[in-house]
Amino acid sequence: MKKVVVSVSNDLITDNRVDKTCSTLVEAGYDVHLIGRLKRNSPQMNKRNYSYSRMHLCFYTSFFFYADFNLRLFFKLLFSKQDILWANDLDTLLSNYLVSRIKKIPLIFDSHEHFTEVPELKYNRFAKWFWKRVEKRIVPHLKYIVTVCNPIADYFKKEYGVNSIIVRNCPRKDSIKKLKSKDDLNMPDKPILVWQGGGCNIERGMEELIESMQWIDAYLYIVGDGDVYNNLKNLASNYGVRNKVSFVPRIPFEDMMQYTFNADIGLSLDKDTNQNYAISLPNKLFEYIHAEIPILITPLNEIKTVVETLDICDFLVNHNPINIASQINSLLNDKEKRELYSENCRKVKQILCWEEEQKKIIELLSCI
Repeated sequence: MKKVVVSVSNDLITDNRVDKTCSTLVEAGYDVHLIGRLKRNSPQMNKRNYSYSRMHLCFYTSFFFYADFNLRLFFKLLFSKQDILWANDLDTLLSNYLVSRIKKIPLIFDSHEHFTEVPELKYNRFAKWFWKRVEKRIVPHLKYIVTVCNPIADYFKKEYGVNSIIVRNCPRKDSIKKLKSKDDLNMPDKPILVWQGGGCNIERGMEELIESMQWIDAYLYIVGDGDVYNNLKNLASNYGVRNKVSFVPRIPFEDMMQYTFNADIGLSLDKDTNQNYAISLPNKLFEYIHAEIPILITPLNEIKTVVETLDICDFLVNHNPINIASQINSLLNDKEKRELYSENCRKVKQILCWEEEQKKIIELLSCI
């Protein structure tokens, strides 16, 4: 049985795409081992159908984290057995590429985002220069590339002349079910709004969302963490809305989705102020669809391409907090529209699912 070693720079808990990829590889007959990192506050791992390990690091932020992670990953890969390497995102690519060249084994690069354009690098010129350098030196030499949307595939083709296969990050059909009620989750008897995901980061419209809660008679759940997580808590207090906003820390995917199943509206408010978000296709879009809830979402190009004809969402007009409140209130007050959106989500989730997307991974593996 061939062994695939998959690596990612997070602590594995909430990375549902990587989990689905590993499970697909197992189902295709491969022995899979996933490598990530262990943070100080990392929850205990849930049960998986493949082996995994999480590395202890000396550094947790900045350039030193990436140097520490890649150095440890390099030696871990070098002195272990594998037939195929699978690198998730640019921050694991360097060590994987070096080992693939040394051992002369296939490497698959799975790019989940336009890494060199993420907002976290926007004001860090050295970090952006470094990762762009890594990308330029390695990507043109890669034979197998997977990515999540057309614009990133187009970028790799235009910039480096390489082809990619597009595997969208859709949930599995009925893989997650509503197991908990509002009472089980201690949710209030009010309309529920949810913003979910692992990255409470800048330029995602979250600050404006918190401010908008002043004019909304509903309860907001923010599930995840990130660079602006604590700042959002402070904003909620400053705007006097702390009593109707709950911050739920990162939890396993199945637990996170229980909040989503009980929501009346799912929110995705990314801005187009950086190239990564401007071309993104957020995971939460597909997760809201599979939870069969109406959506308020920014009409970014790739999002519009997927959902414009599906009649499952309202598009955000602008990020003015008063406008956000107005659009949320309008959707909350239109029960008929919300029921239509939910019914359409129920239909399209049979097509926008991992079972369809994973066929491309299996086809790719057949070529290696």
